[in-house]
Amino acid sequence: MLGSNGLVGSSISKTLKDSDLVSDLILSTRKQVNLFSFKETSNLISESSPDIIINSAAKVGGIYANNTKRADFIIDNLKINLNVLESCIPNNKIKIINLGSSCIYPLNATNPIKEKDFMNGSLEPTNSPYAMAKLSAIEIGRAMKSQYGHAIINLMPTNLYGPNDNFSEKESHVIPGLIKRMYEAKLNNQNEFHIWGTGKPLREFLYVDDLSKSIEYIIRNNINDDLLNIGSGEEITIFDLARKIRNVVNFKGELVFDDSKPDGNPRKFLDSSKINNYGWVPEVTLNEGLEKTFKWFINNAS
Repeated sequence: MLGSNGLVGSSISKTLKDSDLVSDLILSTRKQVNLFSFKETSNLISESSPDIIINSAAKVGGIYANNTKRADFIIDNLKINLNVLESCIPNNKIKIINLGSSCIYPLNATNPIKEKDFMNGSLEPTNSPYAMAKLSAIEIGRAMKSQYGHAIINLMPTNLYGPNDNFSEKESHVIPGLIKRMYEAKLNNQNEFHIWGTGKPLREFLYVDDLSKSIEYIIRNNINDDLLNIGSGEEITIFDLARKIRNVVNFKGELVFDDSKPDGNPRKFLDSSKINNYGWVPEVTLNEGLEKTFKWFINNAS
């Protein structure tokens, strides 16, 4: 398990530890192994000789971070993915579960977005460097499968949120960013709360434990597929999302949207029928997930 800290890694680790599926779970954090180093990455993989690698290691962030640190996002993610994948080449018995992102899909893809829409148009500009790094990982994996025979599954989760997320004001995704800033606005008795964009874009959000359970399901049922969308099946405008978070946080002020700031993709809703047809469905509703996330934030990050 690569990238076992943070939002995704900590959830996957807990889910697999609690299951009867894995007898020997090897966890790798950035303190233990520097995935920017090919030597360290290669040594870890060759010495542990795993049956399955789940690669959740990545540099992630919201619109502001993606748009202001564009070089960092493409270079860092390319380095991580290239080192991990190249280190697996000597052992084609390793099954690789690679965590991608729904941002790989074209800006103008027809919604709900199907796996076949992959590389079928231009990317959304604000996070295109991050998306290109994720696209490259998929293509490298496909080349490895063709040349060396590796089994590689690429999972495309929708927007994730939950415990252990990054609540940094400038680098967080929309849900943790709104929770943190709105909670602080409440504590400061602010009358207004300002939000980037018009509030009109539609988004889909998945509670991170549902992603983890989908991975457990894939491993348990030996599912092998090139690309799999992992979504919640619920979509919501940023405006309505902000209202839900206002209720969870109990902020009494007015929500003010700044339409001088970018919206990003106007709509992004995944077609998850392929994974649903295999038998997996999400369990946590958006309302439940927001309550759980805010509770974790209050107890751990506020």
